[in-house]
Amino acid sequence: MVYGFVKQSGGHINIYSEEGSGTTVRIYLPRSMQAEDMLAEETAGDIAGGNETVLVVEDDDAVRDITISMLVDLGYTVLKARDADSGLAIIESGVSIDLLFTDVVMPGRLKSSELARKAKERRPDIEVLFTSGYTENSIVHGGRLDPGVNLLSKPYGRETLARKIRMLLDKAKERQSSSEGAKAPQQTPARTSSIRVLTLLKMKR
Repeated sequence: MVYGFVKQSGGHINIYSEEGSGTTVRIYLPRSMQAEDMLAEETAGDIAGGNETVLVVEDDDAVRDITISMLVDLGYTVLKARDADSGLAIIESGVSIDLLFTDVVMPGRLKSSELARKAKERRPDIEVLFTSGYTENSIVHGGRLDPGVNLLSKPYGRETLARKIRMLLDKAKERQSSSEGAKAPQQTPARTSSIRVLTLLKMKR
């Protein structure tokens, strides 16, 4: 658990041990420039989970495991893959998936942006959330992602992850409801039909 958090935060651990003397563990984390009020916001309010299915695509085993643990605690059904190719295979298997949560930089021939595009082609209703330790500007300008995509910066906590995923899934439900409402057939009220029939009968007399 500690190793996963440190890796997700972009840090590292040094362990030095001598028999009979003990063990020293040093944890090194990058300096954060995040404002304190942003950190306070992390713990404010209720944390909403759900029962949808989330596919987590992450090549770092420790980060993937800790992310899955957080999502399961929030009530979600979680599928996992260690690279984009494996993630695409799961998507093409036909299993129901509501949201794709994928790291931006991963090994393999298939890029995360291509995975997202193929996922949308096969499942237009699927939501996509990217995650990375790099800033959004550096990723977009580096050509890895298109502008305007949904990105969750690493490291992220349980509350931030929960709110971001819930926001995307709720928006998807709203769009689906609006689409179904627009397609619903317009029915003529029965009372109006009755009045028209009576009018025709009077004219025949």
